[in-house]
Amino acid sequence: MWIVPEREIADLMTREAAFSAVENVFGAMASDDAYNFPVVREAIGHADALYGFKGGFDRSGPVLGLKAGGYWPHNLADHGIINHQSTVFLFDADTGRVHAMVSGNLLTALRTAAASSVSIAHLARKDAKVLGIVGAGHQAAFQLRAALEQRDFEKVIGWNYHPEMLPNIEKIAAEAGLPFESVPLEGMREADVIVTITSSFAPTLMVDHVSPGTHLACMGTDTKGKQEVEAALLARATVFADEVAQSVTIGEAQHAVADGLVSDDAIIAIGAVINGTHPGRRASNEITLFDGTGVGLQDLAVAATVVKRAIETGVAIEVDV
Repeated sequence: MWIVPEREIADLMTREAAFSAVENVFGAMASDDAYNFPVVREAIGHADALYGFKGGFDRSGPVLGLKAGGYWPHNLADHGIINHQSTVFLFDADTGRVHAMVSGNLLTALRTAAASSVSIAHLARKDAKVLGIVGAGHQAAFQLRAALEQRDFEKVIGWNYHPEMLPNIEKIAAEAGLPFESVPLEGMREADVIVTITSSFAPTLMVDHVSPGTHLACMGTDTKGKQEVEAALLARATVFADEVAQSVTIGEAQHAVADGLVSDDAIIAIGAVINGTHPGRRASNEITLFDGTGVGLQDLAVAATVVKRAIETGVAIEVDV
């Protein structure tokens, strides 16, 4: 078995490689060459933690495995480590033997950012100039860096529940040579692309905060009950998802579907756009919305890329099992 520790991930996985891996696996899912297993996610009754498993099989790889991990809300304050903790396990699809164990913390951040970046590449207007971001936590910096690579943005605007955290994303904009402006939620009407990345259980972004022609990448809702945007906004938009079944159960679409505003069969897999079987955006004034719930195959795709590179560069650790 090969082991790739966290310390090696940053040198092995670029944003470009993550984008390619996630885009390819979304396409494989839409072609029925890959599928996700049901998600297990539970409150364990200890340390206020949520713990679970995401897995799947991509026969085009072939890549088989799972990610185990979750959210420990007191980690940063009590232990000085990030709240999200995870590990990816890959298995030989021909024999079932364990193939690799890969630290999933940085990989999760990179694959999540890659997913929204893929949606921007395929769905945002080509002339998008203003990028809005709702949220300024740990994941927001990854989202912003990846999003900025997909269009010739000229400005970044941001909003966060805790405004004192906005310098986290202002710094990323400055690194890209772009001006940054803190705005009220109404100010998001200026944005051509909006990325939402919060852990909210109540809608923050409303219909009146979004202008015609905007592309939204909603990346924070991955659990039953979470919600970042008003359900009526999905009714006004053309909705795409990483996986439709997960979108309507634990994603942003869960609320719009429950309220009868959107039907399951109206939601489109982003892989269909990637494969060319759906046109994606049809008009410049169309609102498009990507519901990024985070699927296990994303984790497996980036982990498989990392393991291959780690073996090639000699940094993977081989152990007998």
